[in-house]
Amino acid sequence: MNEKTIIAPSVLSADFSRLGEEVEAVCRAGADWIHLDVMDGHFVPNITFGPPVIKALRDRTDKVFDCHLMIEPPTPYLGAFACAGCDIITVHAEATTHLDRSLQAIRDVGCKAGVSLNPSTPESVIEYVLDRLDLVLLMTVNPGFGGQDFIPAVVDKVRRVKSMIGGRPIHIEIDGGVTPETAPPRCRGRGRCAGCRLGGIQGRQRGALRQEHRGYPRRLGRRHQEGSVSHGRYTAPL
Repeated sequence: MNEKTIIAPSVLSADFSRLGEEVEAVCRAGADWIHLDVMDGHFVPNITFGPPVIKALRDRTDKVFDCHLMIEPPTPYLGAFACAGCDIITVHAEATTHLDRSLQAIRDVGCKAGVSLNPSTPESVIEYVLDRLDLVLLMTVNPGFGGQDFIPAVVDKVRRVKSMIGGRPIHIEIDGGVTPETAPPRCRGRGRCAGCRLGGIQGRQRGALRQEHRGYPRRLGRRHQEGSVSHGRYTAPL
């Protein structure tokens, strides 16, 4: 597979009063995917948004909608998120009793299937569902809040997951605590991942968003020093 880094900014730090404009702006800046963090106030402490908001954004861009469900249970709602326009739906292994069934259900509604693992969850839980996966999302913070520091131990988990995947066409995505300082070790771990929130892209800074892993820290680092970058995610095929 092509090893090009994929930048998938989250909408969570956007100005929600002009969410459509913010999505269009980050796409112009070079975002590859749009990451949609859906939280239910039960599996994680915060509540964000659901299918109606996603559906309202769908006609603003043809970029991949990368939907990260932090909800429990996820399976009853998969059809609604698919109908809203999500291309990839990721569920947490910790939020579903029957992970294999949930992943099958995602494929059944016409979406690509992803699984997310919290920092303390061992990668062994996905060993027997690898052939049902298009994406593995590794949390490098505990889900539910922005602004956390990344958890370094997950870098080794990236390497182990890469080994498990082997030659399968599965993306590895990193989510949380990404800064110019933490991105390089993650890239070396082959998650090839780091990112910024949508709300951090303003004016002249938009042109700096699209950075390949070899040149990532320089211009994006200036944005970070100005205080406009919070944690986010990258993803890359391996």
